[in-house]
Amino acid sequence: MARLADYFVLVAFGPHPRGSGEGQGQILQRFPEKDWEDNPFPQGIELFCQPSGWQLCPERNPPTFFVAVLTDINSERHYCACLTFWEPAEPTQEAVCTEDAPEREEEVDEGGPVRLSPAAPGPPGQLFAPKTLVLVSRLDHAEVFRNSLGLIYTIHVEGLNVGLENVIGNLLTCIIPLAGGSQLDSVEDGVRTISLGAGDRQVIQTPLADSLPISRCSVALLFRQLGITNVLSLFCAALTEHKVLFLSRSYQRLSDACRGLLALLFPLRYSFTYVPILPAQLLEVLSTPTPFIIGVNAAFQAETQELLDVIIADLDGGTVTVPECVHIPSLPEPLQSQTHSVLSMVLDPDLELADLAFPPPTTSTSSLKMQDKELRAVFLRLFAQLLQGYRWCLHMVRIHPEPVIRFHKAAFLGQRGLVEDDFLMKVLEGMAFAGFVSERGVPYRPTDLFDELVAHEVARMRADENHPQRVLRHVKELAEQLYKNENPYPAVAMHKVQRPGEASHLQRVPRPFPRLDEGMVQWIVDQATAKMQGAPPAVKAERRTTVPSGPPMTAILERSSGLHGNSARRLEVVRNCISYVFEGKMLEAKKLLPAVLRALKGRAARRCLAQELHLHVQQNRAVLDHQQFDFVVRMMNCCLQDCTSLDEHGIAAALLPLVTAFCRKLSPGVTQFAYSCVQEHVVWSTPQFWEAMFYGDVQTHIRALYLEPAEDRDPSQLGEASAQDERSALDVASEQRRLWPTLSREKQQELVQKEESTVFSQAIHYANRMSYLLLPLDSSKSRLLRERAGLGDLESASNSLVTNSMAGSVAESYDTESGFEDAETCDVAGAVVRFINRFVDKVCTESGVTSDHLKGLHVMVPDIVQMHIETLEAVHRESKRLPPIQKPKLLRPRLLPGEECVLDGLRVYLLPDGREEGAGGSGGGPALLPAEGAIFLTTYRVIFTGMPADPLVGEQVVVRSFPVAALTKEKRISVQTPVDQLLQDGLQLRSCTFQLLKMAFDEEVGSDSAELFRKQLHKLRYPPDVRGTFAFALGSAHTPGRPARTTKDKGPSFRTLSRNLVKNAKKTIGRQYITRKKYNPPSWEHRGQPPPEDQEDEISVSEELEPSTLTPSSALKPSDRMTMNSLVERACCRDYQRLGLGTLSSSLSRAKSEPFRISPVNRMYAICRSYPGLLIVPQSVQDNALQRVSRCYRQNRFPVVCWRSGRSKAVLLRSGGLHSKGVVGLFKAQNAPSPAPALPLGQSQADSSSLEQEKYLQAVVSSMPRYADASGRNTLSGFSSAHMGSHGKWGSVRASGRSGGLGADVGSRLAGRDMLSSPQANGAPPDPGFLRPHRAALYIIGDKAQLKGVRPDPLQQWELVPIEVFEARQVKASFKKLLKACVPGCPAAEPGPASFLRSLEDSEWLIQIHKLLQVSVLVVELLDSGSSVLVSLEDGWDITTQVVSLVQLLSDPFYRTLEGFRLLVEKEWLSFGHRFSHRGAHTLAGQSSGFTPVFLQFLDCVHQVHLQFPMEFEFSPFYLKFLGYHHASCRFQTFLLDSDYERIELGLLYEEKGERRGQQACRSLWEYVDRLSKRTPMFYNYMYAPEDTEVLRPYSNVSNLKVWDFYTEETLAEGPPYDWELAQGPPEPPEEERPDGGAPQSRRRVVWPCYDSRPRAQPDAISRLLEELQRLETELGRPPERWKDTWDRVKAAQRLEGRPDGRGIPSSLLVSSVPHHRRSLGVYLQEGPVGSTLSLSLDSDQSSSSTASGSRQAARRSTSTLYSQFQTAESENRSYEGTLYKKGAFMKPWKARWFVLDKTKHQLRYYDHRVDTECKGVIDLAEVEAVAPGTPTMGAPKTVDEKAFFDVKTTRRVYNFCAQDVPSAQQWVDQIQSCLSDA
Repeated sequence: MARLADYFVLVAFGPHPRGSGEGQGQILQRFPEKDWEDNPFPQGIELFCQPSGWQLCPERNPPTFFVAVLTDINSERHYCACLTFWEPAEPTQEAVCTEDAPEREEEVDEGGPVRLSPAAPGPPGQLFAPKTLVLVSRLDHAEVFRNSLGLIYTIHVEGLNVGLENVIGNLLTCIIPLAGGSQLDSVEDGVRTISLGAGDRQVIQTPLADSLPISRCSVALLFRQLGITNVLSLFCAALTEHKVLFLSRSYQRLSDACRGLLALLFPLRYSFTYVPILPAQLLEVLSTPTPFIIGVNAAFQAETQELLDVIIADLDGGTVTVPECVHIPSLPEPLQSQTHSVLSMVLDPDLELADLAFPPPTTSTSSLKMQDKELRAVFLRLFAQLLQGYRWCLHMVRIHPEPVIRFHKAAFLGQRGLVEDDFLMKVLEGMAFAGFVSERGVPYRPTDLFDELVAHEVARMRADENHPQRVLRHVKELAEQLYKNENPYPAVAMHKVQRPGEASHLQRVPRPFPRLDEGMVQWIVDQATAKMQGAPPAVKAERRTTVPSGPPMTAILERSSGLHGNSARRLEVVRNCISYVFEGKMLEAKKLLPAVLRALKGRAARRCLAQELHLHVQQNRAVLDHQQFDFVVRMMNCCLQDCTSLDEHGIAAALLPLVTAFCRKLSPGVTQFAYSCVQEHVVWSTPQFWEAMFYGDVQTHIRALYLEPAEDRDPSQLGEASAQDERSALDVASEQRRLWPTLSREKQQELVQKEESTVFSQAIHYANRMSYLLLPLDSSKSRLLRERAGLGDLESASNSLVTNSMAGSVAESYDTESGFEDAETCDVAGAVVRFINRFVDKVCTESGVTSDHLKGLHVMVPDIVQMHIETLEAVHRESKRLPPIQKPKLLRPRLLPGEECVLDGLRVYLLPDGREEGAGGSGGGPALLPAEGAIFLTTYRVIFTGMPADPLVGEQVVVRSFPVAALTKEKRISVQTPVDQLLQDGLQLRSCTFQLLKMAFDEEVGSDSAELFRKQLHKLRYPPDVRGTFAFALGSAHTPGRPARTTKDKGPSFRTLSRNLVKNAKKTIGRQYITRKKYNPPSWEHRGQPPPEDQEDEISVSEELEPSTLTPSSALKPSDRMTMNSLVERACCRDYQRLGLGTLSSSLSRAKSEPFRISPVNRMYAICRSYPGLLIVPQSVQDNALQRVSRCYRQNRFPVVCWRSGRSKAVLLRSGGLHSKGVVGLFKAQNAPSPAPALPLGQSQADSSSLEQEKYLQAVVSSMPRYADASGRNTLSGFSSAHMGSHGKWGSVRASGRSGGLGADVGSRLAGRDMLSSPQANGAPPDPGFLRPHRAALYIIGDKAQLKGVRPDPLQQWELVPIEVFEARQVKASFKKLLKACVPGCPAAEPGPASFLRSLEDSEWLIQIHKLLQVSVLVVELLDSGSSVLVSLEDGWDITTQVVSLVQLLSDPFYRTLEGFRLLVEKEWLSFGHRFSHRGAHTLAGQSSGFTPVFLQFLDCVHQVHLQFPMEFEFSPFYLKFLGYHHASCRFQTFLLDSDYERIELGLLYEEKGERRGQQACRSLWEYVDRLSKRTPMFYNYMYAPEDTEVLRPYSNVSNLKVWDFYTEETLAEGPPYDWELAQGPPEPPEEERPDGGAPQSRRRVVWPCYDSRPRAQPDAISRLLEELQRLETELGRPPERWKDTWDRVKAAQRLEGRPDGRGIPSSLLVSSVPHHRRSLGVYLQEGPVGSTLSLSLDSDQSSSSTASGSRQAARRSTSTLYSQFQTAESENRSYEGTLYKKGAFMKPWKARWFVLDKTKHQLRYYDHRVDTECKGVIDLAEVEAVAPGTPTMGAPKTVDEKAFFDVKTTRRVYNFCAQDVPSAQQWVDQIQSCLSDA
């Protein structure tokens, strides 16, 4: 029973003490005046009576009523019902307000209470003061309070003849039952009728269940005001502890809304600040940091604006505003959507019927009160679904004296499958849920609706999910129960209370509210109290029961079953593997292990593993041998690596007892347990995991305490015993709580003691366990500690998740002070002790362990840790002595001659990168990676050799290597090793030969070894100078540092010559070269040594040239002549003479008829250091003028001729770009290595240089044959306007872009209007006739930016074509992206070709190729039409070289031969100074600039042309890949250094004539290619059938370009195939059918795409034949002929054999019939499988070839000559031959064979097919008895006439034959007969 009201208070307006005009509330009277003992008077009531402030009012407002809620210090809520009315203000009150009455009135208008009806103004100037009647109660009966206060007000206003003291006295002494009407004996007890003594009567109904909240209509109103979505987000916000603020102009609405929100949260109780109505004076409460639910009058909305983290719900406007910084997690799906739809069904039942054609007339909507309960029912169901099965995750830690219960959050989330769910996680961590656990976790207590629902209705809810009507029915049932709880007796709700008349507040009240007689009220109260004391106390009879647990939980989301469809099979594999391990069948176990490790990704398999391992533990111990131990540990590690720190699936918990059970004996007395090998997991350093484990174990032991041991009972009770054992801990606890009051005091004490000692012993046990798992085996290693979250920073870790932020910080602070060596160990021990102590503190305090026990524990923990460290030292020492695990033997790589190992194998795992093939991938095939092996570092390569880690793949050797010099990027990574799943350091190495080594070091490789590897690699990659590269180290004639030998030769040797040459060059260069050039690679001396003396005069720059540098050739010194001879032998010179570009005759007898001459002006490399020594210049230009011309060009690279068209006699020139002013501005610049151009030295100087330049160009033009008179010389107007279009060829060249083409300003001149043909598709050039006959004699193709300085030629003899080109840095950036696209470091997010193509496009590599081809084709067209072209781009050594080389390749068939291509590369790339060492970053100096693959880009362009014209090139695509690989590999000296000058300086260019090299490795790449070409046709293109005049014009559009397979292919069997000595021998040919007619043995080979070398596994047809030839010749004992001779002879024979009857193939072996300008569409022989599309494919008779039979026979005829060279005599006597079908021996089928009748040898031989060389069988004609007509037998050919069959009968057997037709059968019979008769 309880008092209805505790206090009655009368509060009136009083002046503010500080006289500030604001009023304040004053308590006039309060009853009773003494505080109740059980309930003190609440403070601050006066603030809550007028929340908007106490103010006078000019009008009399109607009375208002609302209920405010105050919360006291004990979290008890006090309900303050406030009824306010207005009385005329007394003079004192008015005086207070006169001074600021105007403002006051405004304020009242704004903030005063809502006026419900027109207010009555009093006499002018009359003000009204508020007065409030307040009733304070702990019960929430708002209606009763409203009626009671209304009654008091009515008595006062209406002047009823009732004593107010009596009414108030009765009100304060009214006693009502608390709750539980139905539980009491009669209706009278549950329903209390009260009267206050004024003729009134009220009925109070108490709710049935105290725990269920009372909401009246508040929830329904809340939904009406805000809507479903808004209320749901407020609900989630309140549950996840956010701040919620309600705004409304009505106080009653505010308290209703807050009450409604709280009712929705049931069964959780809101435990933070709850103030439904907050007074204005307390608004600063809103900035509190804690969560709250508060209501504030909308008048103060402005004050709430700056709150950043408060969710504001505006009840009047129906909006909810969530600030940006607040994230409200929503309910987990599908609950969110289900709840939403059920709510809409309840709120808007018509929604379902809105679309019906014939809607039912009306639907009955529930009353507001009923709807309120339905809405609450929806949320009650929601909580039942969310928390279903929660009781299965409760841990009973103590039962007596008070239950202590903990909730296992992680397990709950794990079983629901909601670990990631933000909402549930926050709810479980919140205060409300903690209260829920302590209140509802208790096993023995009164139950309510929620307990029933969560225990018994979950299955029903799940079944109803998809049936909305059934859900609605359930909701209505629950609503009924809730309604019944609030209104148990609806029939008796009869009230009779007087109310004041209408508008009574407007009548002039004669007197203010009277002062009441305190004595009288007090007397009534005392009377009632005395009466109560006499009565017996009313004990509330609680019906306590055991709370039902309900079914165990299931996941909210049904897991997709497809995911683990085959899980049963997986579990079977896990079980088998474990049983093999324990049975000692190690080989079997090893086979299964990879599958087990894969299966352990699944949860079921991990559980299964734990269960299976449990079965093998006897008496807490299982001793294993070393191999078993390793297996078990590996599986455990694999299991644990996927456990999160929470261990929500209990895997770590299940393994915890096992890691202390499995062990192995290391030596007598030293045992190693599994825990020392499974420590590297985050779960062990998570305090929550240990707490949950601890509480779980304590629960088990406490339960065991109260279950009586079974053996004490007699057999009849054993059945009960087992039933008892199945009872859960909660059931046991419930039983114990029921019995507790009945036990004696001693018994109670005893139980408490037992429980406490149980907890205490568990705490000791766990301190041990934790020390096992936290102390590393090698305690000197603090690595473990630092890396794992937790140990160091657990001061901060309460129940929150531990962060990694400060891990190990405490630990580190320890060893800063102590300088002892063992600081590290103390460090680890100290951290572990602190971690365990914190754990012990927390769990013992929570479990109620006494402080004495706790102190004892604190003393024990350091000892436990110290003891364990000592044990571990012995284990660590012994484990070091163990023989290492049998790891695979390291496979040593094969090395090249001269290659030496720098670092021996470091054990590593090669991990799969982004390329799919090696890892199995979508292409299928075995997972070769990850592979286990070692990494070797040699002087030449980085090599990985190993075997696949998955033993099921097989014993394949995996090799991946690349040259050290090709390394482009090296980065450290941290990766998991594939086998043990430990986190290890790794390296990722990327090379420009498109290899990627992504590897993790084995744990046996220390970090120092890994570091050493990195340092050595770096040292080898970037040697201090070129002499440190492999090519030099391998075969250098003299080691660096030792002077070269001097030989007593008669004349000066080449070596001395080259030294003289360099010395002279240095002299001259010292004076006038270095100062003038922009780029100056430091000379060798500069790079390592002090400069020589003869460079001291560098600074005195002489303007005049020294005569010695430019002597005419007639005056050469003898040593210079020797130099000249050697220069003449260079590639350039040979090529110039081939092209007829002049001879090197003396200046006197120079042939004046020649337009060009070879000038030796640069023989000392004085004019231009990066040019060759001999240059082609116009005949008319003197040598000394060249020096002046060279100043106008960058790097002094002035225009020189490099090629002349044999047909049009146009020449191709190359030069560096022009200096910006057309003048080099370096004359006065100080001597810096590469100064910026200074200003021109006066106009005259500039003019003279420009004039020289013009003269020079004029000379070039005049050297060309005149082909047009001056008047007709027009511009390049030969391009039609169509070509200008955006799609046209030139249009696209010109289009500006990142590397656009011709500039628009040339547009007008480039486009003539009278053009005929339009360009073709694909970017192919238009017909050759598209250039008009009138055009400039010379076109200068230059960079847009550079050509501004060149004056247009007044006579228009030359014309400028500005184009935009990309720079070297763009090539570099593009190549980087290309590398990442072709060899990605990790798998793409979306597998499939799309991501590769996207990244390929991003790289823009193909766009650059397109630009190069486009410009080259433009130049080819110009040259072909008779105009000369000067290519003058950048410095003249990158893009210029690319374009010039491509132009020559396209225009001149000679360069498409092997010899010609070599010459082209030597001339244009090596002699003309492409900076190979700089672009390849060969030395330390180039490290910063990085690898820029200009030459590789050129090779890619050649490859694109090769693809389009496969018959025009003598070399194969492999040759291009070979060059691409070795230009970066530094294996040969060919592609080292930046110019001929540097090569001479190092003595590379001229070998000693007399010097014989030993049998050492080749230093020149060309020599190596020559040697190889003699042995193998790998560089030769069999389809080579050139047309001599052919100028190639390839398509250049990106759509026509293909990605070069050099970038993407890989051979894991042996590494890159470009080092021929390392490649394995060719595969053996397949065995033929045995001569005796037996079946052929299968020699099938599986060719794996990324493992085997396809060209070797499946060579093309011709290579196969040539190999076969060599094999046969060797068998016959002949010296094998060179393949090239054989091939040439076959081709010659082929040509002769072309028949006039048209059946043979004409003229050349592979000429196709396509139009000659694009013969690329013809026959195409790839480096691919046998049976390529060759018209030469040597078909056997059975093969169904698509070629016409005529050509097939022709091909067969032609190829028969292949064998003519080596067939023995027997094959030459072919009297008659042809195809016959022969029936095999018994049960064998008919087969077509090639039969040869040999009269000489008197034999009938047969072969498989016509070109078969191996006889399959012989019939000796001497044995033939008869030849007779035959009959068809089973299986004979169907289409053949019967008469075509004949039999040959010998003495041994009868042979059955069948010819193709009757005449040929007849012929065969005749031939055989004649043979027999001849005999």
